[in-house]
Amino acid sequence: MILIKDAALVILGLSFGFSVSAGIFAFITMLGIIPRLAARTNTAKYIYTYEKMIILGGTLGNIWMLFQVHIPLSVVAVCAYGVFSGIFVGCLVMALAEMLRVIPIMVNRIQIKEGFPLIATAIALGKMTGTLFQYFF
Repeated sequence: MILIKDAALVILGLSFGFSVSAGIFAFITMLGIIPRLAARTNTAKYIYTYEKMIILGGTLGNIWMLFQVHIPLSVVAVCAYGVFSGIFVGCLVMALAEMLRVIPIMVNRIQIKEGFPLIATAIALGKMTGTLFQYFF
């Protein structure tokens, strides 16, 4: 009986994990983050490398979380990881906002003529402050 229960848990866990990861990758694909980044950085010839690295990162991240692997890193490596994670989350958020046309609608309704980079910076700093506050407190 315990073997059947464990087998069912393994099957359900893998099924739910595949469903969630497929949804996340479909969401990222729908937003078009990778082609947009490749176009803006003039690195379109590396698009397959981008896709492979995203899949590899997702897979290694899942293994890392599942098995609680301890990776001894220096402070510099942890800071680099934080910067790259922040860049990814920022790109994801801005792509979602751009897709939903939130920013153009806000600019038209508030009738912002100048200072838009300052507003984008304030949004990013607010997001960063909230994340740090949640992390430390």
